[in-house]
Amino acid sequence: MATSNVKYECKVAINDFILASILSDPEASSLVGSIDNGTSSSRFLLITSAGTILSTAQVEYEQCFPSSSPYNGNEGASCAGWHEHNPFAIWDSVAMCMVKTVEELAKHGLDLSNASIVKAVGITNQRETTVAWNDRTGRVYYNAIVWDDTRTAETADMIMKENKQPNINPQDVLRSKTGLPVASYFAATKLRWLIDNIPELQRDLNSPEERDHVRFGTMDTWILYMLTGYRRSVTEMENNERLAHIGGEFKTDVSNASRWLFMNLETMSWDESLVHAVCKGSNCWSNNEGIVSVPLSALPKIVPSADCTIGTIHGIPCSDKGSIAFKNVTVGSMLGDQQAALFGNNCVLPGMAKCTYGTGLFLLMNSGVKPMISTQGLLTTVAYQIGKRIGSEESDPSPPMYALEGAVAFSGSTINWLRDRVDLINSAAETEALALSVASNENMYLVPAFSGLFAPHWRPDARGCMVGLTASHAKAHIVRAALESSAYQAREVFEAMTRDSNINLKELRVDGGATANKFMMQFQADILDTPVVRPEYLETTAMGAGFAAGLAVGVWGSLEELSKMWKSDITWHPKMAKEERARCWKGWNKAVERSLGWIDDDN
Repeated sequence: MATSNVKYECKVAINDFILASILSDPEASSLVGSIDNGTSSSRFLLITSAGTILSTAQVEYEQCFPSSSPYNGNEGASCAGWHEHNPFAIWDSVAMCMVKTVEELAKHGLDLSNASIVKAVGITNQRETTVAWNDRTGRVYYNAIVWDDTRTAETADMIMKENKQPNINPQDVLRSKTGLPVASYFAATKLRWLIDNIPELQRDLNSPEERDHVRFGTMDTWILYMLTGYRRSVTEMENNERLAHIGGEFKTDVSNASRWLFMNLETMSWDESLVHAVCKGSNCWSNNEGIVSVPLSALPKIVPSADCTIGTIHGIPCSDKGSIAFKNVTVGSMLGDQQAALFGNNCVLPGMAKCTYGTGLFLLMNSGVKPMISTQGLLTTVAYQIGKRIGSEESDPSPPMYALEGAVAFSGSTINWLRDRVDLINSAAETEALALSVASNENMYLVPAFSGLFAPHWRPDARGCMVGLTASHAKAHIVRAALESSAYQAREVFEAMTRDSNINLKELRVDGGATANKFMMQFQADILDTPVVRPEYLETTAMGAGFAAGLAVGVWGSLEELSKMWKSDITWHPKMAKEERARCWKGWNKAVERSLGWIDDDN
């Protein structure tokens, strides 16, 4: 962990009209910051009290796809499917976005060194991506294992075998408490892989002196810890080794905690029996006292998603020596990215749903104050919880809101595959025109099961395929099939949601980069036979975290006030004939069947 892998320059965009309005009366202005850490980049937004975006900053960082590893069993074994992030690259990308925002706004006349104008900062993050470090030494044990990494499929299989119960589907052995199947997707399987494979981590967990200094966290926890901690002295570093800060807040929110396999949905707390179930077969199992050598102190404190007591930013040094960005600003929220998008799309009432098209595809429906355990392959997750708020008479947190979720691994990344691996296109912007250049897919389907199928199938043995190919098919058909695959996968989740909840969704609110593709959005409405609504601001993930942070510190007084800021931009209504919809859907289901069963014990 000697270096960070921040790859590109920071791009800052400022809305000059909004800036001019603030400069006319800066003392009357209130801003809320939002950190949005995604799978490929980090972003930072400044949001006004009117719910408009003053500025955005973005930094991409390197993706680590190891080709080999000393931790991969047999020497020379393939690491296909492994996906890692350098955690310091993530921190550096966040810090760079925040610092460059301050510096660029200063050039335009707005001085943020007086932090009183910035009331709070929220954090939203790629969920499940997991890192481990030692808070005494500051050393990170290993790269962060990314949410879509497939190495933990074997780990999940081991956990299922270790907890086998009669008359229960092996994947569902923890579902009654967690709402989740046992799958490689979730943070606990990544923790189990780390404690099974990283010797230094094993030594510390088995050491009475060090075990209470071990820390596991998803990216919300890591970013919060670095934001609120203090930089270590140079004397603590050896050979320019990067070290985690010291003294930071070690917390996660309910939405991120619900993605571990360790949190009990009823008690909203870590459950030792779940930690036991996941870790009992590991290399850190202590038989002497019958306890797991992963103490609960190694897991972050669970807090509400919006809360004015989460932490305070210590400050980030600017390139102008002596200047500190965001010193003493309150961290007012933490939300997993999909829950933040649900909140940002104003889906605060039961039965409201949104779909985010990013690297993957994530469809969530607010299911109310009671967890709804899925029987259709969906995930039961916490949507959000409102905690302590400045100016509120409520002293106790409000009841958590829950959601049903369908997670699909490959959506935007399918288009990236066409661009980066197959060299079929130069940019995603080309895909709409190519798709419209042919009248249909001519009965050809692309199933992007590159790392198996997630919801509602949960089939790690599936692999990607194109079926129905004939000599008449060309590049445009493949591109069209790739776009359509996202819409088909969304329908699979949409229908599972309807069966689980007995709620017929009246519309689907959408966000993410793919919503700029009008062909894809129209096809989504057609294949769902349901209106698809795009909001005025597409930055709903970052907006959701910002709105939650502002709610915590009193920038906005209620959910009702926030709801008035959500505005629709475009609505796509279904146009496809019923018979054509049925034909397309039948073809997709045949294609999915062809993708199953490719990975077995011999392969």
